[in-house]
Amino acid sequence: MIRVLLAEDQVMVRQGLKMMIETDEEIKVTGEAGNGQEATDLCVKQAFDIAILDIRMPVMDGIEAAKAIQSRWKQTKILMLTTFDHNEYVLESLKIGVNGYILKNADTESLIRSIRSALKGGLTVEDQVAAKVMPLLLHQPTENPPDPSLTPRERAILVCIGEGLSNRETAARLGLSVGTVKNNTSQLLQKLDLRDRTQLAIYAIRHHLV
Repeated sequence: MIRVLLAEDQVMVRQGLKMMIETDEEIKVTGEAGNGQEATDLCVKQAFDIAILDIRMPVMDGIEAAKAIQSRWKQTKILMLTTFDHNEYVLESLKIGVNGYILKNADTESLIRSIRSALKGGLTVEDQVAAKVMPLLLHQPTENPPDPSLTPRERAILVCIGEGLSNRETAARLGLSVGTVKNNTSQLLQKLDLRDRTQLAIYAIRHHLV
């Protein structure tokens, strides 16, 4: 069973999302919170495979909750709930390395697909969110060109990560084993002094590799 923590301050929205998520028999919302503080408190009491956090909540917002969860429960994947007018929040949470962004009005299929993609290590950004946010990322100044020590294989894997592909999808595209992709991804993180796949994706975008 996939254990989900769902944090959303609007009760009706939270209930609707819970019903959509649980149409998949393998996924269960095992924790509900009305703000970020409640979400982190729940993480102390029980383990979750993935946390779905509204970006804007009272007491503690989703970004602060994501930082807290990442620092203490690194195995928990994080998806952010957003709306069209939260561009600045999406950019900020991109930088801290969450696993994706889903719109509050996403359909059931997209929601479940995003959950499963995040659990596999993919980076999920709804097309409508990406269309607004990625140009902002691209226009942020890039201090340096891509690291010249990157090998052709590392650059190819970095491109796939920038496109949001999972390890398995990257392996299939490049004709490599999943283990090789994972090893090269670890090497990329160390070489570029980055923390996670989301930061690798941002690196690829900002350096115009995708």
